[in-house]
Amino acid sequence: MSTERSYGGVPLAQRREDRRARLLAAGVELFTSTGYQQTKITELCAAAGMSNRGFYQEFETKEALLLELYVRTNQLAYDHVSQTLTGLATADPAARIDVLVDVYLAAVTADPRLARLNYVEAVGVSPAVEALHVEWVGRWSELIEQEADRAAALGLAPRRDFRLTTIMIVGAITGLLREWQTHTARYPVSEIAAEAKALILASITRQA
Repeated sequence: MSTERSYGGVPLAQRREDRRARLLAAGVELFTSTGYQQTKITELCAAAGMSNRGFYQEFETKEALLLELYVRTNQLAYDHVSQTLTGLATADPAARIDVLVDVYLAAVTADPRLARLNYVEAVGVSPAVEALHVEWVGRWSELIEQEADRAAALGLAPRRDFRLTTIMIVGAITGLLREWQTHTARYPVSEIAAEAKALILASITRQA
């Protein structure tokens, strides 16, 4: 017999999952409209339809909510890209870079609010958020480095240490997306993609 508690016939775990989802949705909406720094916990609770007590049952602070949103945004894009590259038959660097960039941009620009959260609102919030940013720069640069090493192993790029190159690439693409997000008249995503693809290919195939 199940001993899981329930309220109104809804299991406690399901209620908590629903409550957390509503707070995450409220965070995306308010952090990217009102702004992270300006948003109050009471406003998040009102948008999520719950009391302050409900918030603190899920998150210790407003920053903890931002951190979870940041991780979820990056993890979703990372999973899409890594899974697609794993199943890609071609070894051609240009073709693989095309796919990498297209899948990544599709994930992070489908909902412009997530791009704003990631590349504008989360910038410089706290040491904890910056540490998370550094961690994700490392993960993305390692993924690109794997593609560069693959090209080098096939003789399609020079063999060298690509670490600094890939960190530079991640920083440049972050800058492109910040530019895309902060302008009212946004550049077409296709233009962002074209710049990113050209940068990555030129960077990993240049002579050391």
